[in-house]
Amino acid sequence: QVQLVESGGGLVQAGGSLRLSCAASGRIFSNYNMAWFRQAPGKEREFVAAILWSGGNTYHARAVRGRFTISRDNAENTVYLQMNSLKPEDTAVYYCAAGRVLASTVEDDYDYWGQGTQVTVSS
Repeated sequence: QVQLVESGGGLVQAGGSLRLSCAASGRIFSNYNMAWFRQAPGKEREFVAAILWSGGNTYHARAVRGRFTISRDNAENTVYLQMNSLKPEDTAVYYCAAGRVLASTVEDDYDYWGQGTQVTVSS
């Protein structure tokens, strides 16, 4: 089992920044590829970014590319999502996830999920 706990969400004005953290415990964190997904009100959950177990490769959805950056610190068992130039359409609950499939954008490929953290961007 891997337990994931997100933090860092909040209310921010458009153009602002937030950094989300996801702390992992349980099985060896460095064995897992990590990802961030988000779910806006009335919409399906969507892929945001993923990072391989080694941290050597990252992938970002087109909607956030150039504004968001995923990173990880295996020594701290933590994955981060730096979010800059936030837009109202980024408002959502953000979830981190852990899985074994490389660079997947598909929810079902991730085995463990956090409870989510709310990000609200005001215009």
